[in-house]
Formats: sequence, C-alpha cells, structure tokens
Amino acid sequence: MKFGGNIQNMLKQAEKVKEQLEKLQAEAGEKIVEASAGGGMVVAVAKAKGEIVSIKIEPEIIKEGDIEMLQDLITAAVNEALNRGREVMKEEIAKVASGFGLPPGLI
Repeated sequence: MKFGGNIQNMLKQAEKVKEQLEKLQAEAGEKIVEASAGGGMVVAVAKAKGEIVSIKIEPEIIKEGDIEMLQDLITAAVNEALNRGREVMKEEIAKVASGFGLPPGLI
C-alpha cells in the first residue's frame, strides 16, 4: 500500500510541475529582451518566447548604402535577441524546477 501512495504523490507533484510550467511559459514568454549590433545602429526587440517585436535601424546606416552590411547587422541583432529570449526561458524553467526540488536540467 505504501508504494501506491508514493506513486500517487509523484503523479500529483508531476501535475503541479506541469501546471507551473504552462503558467511560466505564458508569463515568461511575454518578457521583452533586446539586442543590438553595429554599436546600436540596429536594435532587435523580441519576446522571450521567440517572437520579434520590432527592429530599429538608425537612419545613418541606411545613408551609407551598404545593404549587405545592414543585412548582417539585422541578422546579428535578431539572433542575439532570440538567444537572450531562450536564456530567459531557461532561467525561469530552472526556477520552477528548483522550487519542486528537481535537479537542474531535468526539465
């Protein structure tokens, strides 16, 4: 009988973890992260869930007429913003895991 009780407790805890993770994903996913490239000439703003919110480009860089450089800066800023968003999500998930006594990296 004791064994069955432990399984029920584990299932209840797993359900709580699942609920917390779903709530976390909804909340943390809306956090805003920002990254820039070219000394701030291009700034990408994203939500932690991986959605690009905006891209800001300083007019001076357009005047230079180097489209290839502009494309590279946009790509770099967007990739960095998305990486920062993933890090935010990872940190938030680690908080939930530690709150339930789970080892880091388990979820």
